Amino acid sequence: MLLGPDEPPPYGVVNPDGASDILLICEHASPAIPRALGDLGLSEAERRRHIGWDIGALDMALDLSARLDATLVHSNWSRLVVDCNRPLDRPSLIPETSEVTRVPGNLGLSAAERARRIDALFRPFHEAIAERIEARQTAGRATIVVGLHSFTPVYKGVARPWHAGILYAAARPLAQRLIAALSQPGLVIGENEPYRIDRDDYTVPVHGDARGLPAVLVEIRNDLIADPAGASAWAGRLAAALG
Repeated sequence: MLLGPDEPPPYGVVNPDGASDILLICEHASPAIPRALGDLGLSEAERRRHIGWDIGALDMALDLSARLDATLVHSNWSRLVVDCNRPLDRPSLIPETSEVTRVPGNLGLSAAERARRIDALFRPFHEAIAERIEARQTAGRATIVVGLHSFTPVYKGVARPWHAGILYAAARPLAQRLIAALSQPGLVIGENEPYRIDRDDYTVPVHGDARGLPAVLVEIRNDLIADPAGASAWAGRLAAALG
């Protein structure tokens, strides 16, 4: 087993009976690493960088869940252990290098060790999301899937001009409404920036597009939500846009 009996479960659910049509998902909510894996060969400072989690995303997600009365499903473990927004066949699922940082504890993993991480953390997280969506559909409830993320102001030496971005594939009408609602003087809101939904994504293609549900990822620059005040301010903006 990967997780000890005294360690947190693979995921958490906040406001499970929320009345909102919106289902919030935060895949990169924590920098924690299971005790059985040690520190993956990285210092605490490295593990708490963006390579380990999406800084500020969970604080923002919790605030947004309360404002919207929306259910939130969030991961409890670091993306360095297994990335819950990556398909199972992608190298970045368990990254040997994240950005420019080698992850010693992920090098040369056996098929059995990869399966142990997937079965302990990835599958339970996504099964919990799928079960909630299916229950809502059975009850005749609408569902809008919204993933909550953060991104770095500078990536591999290149400054990013956006304050936030809305990422989508099939849900263009929803995405463009959100972009319009968030746009205001002094804010740069990217469309499919700083990333695009592609073969490296899981949440939007699987839980949204494949089911015919509107689905987007919201990306907020992490220095804007790294403290409670910033996280709350952006939760307020998103609540107004999504509400």
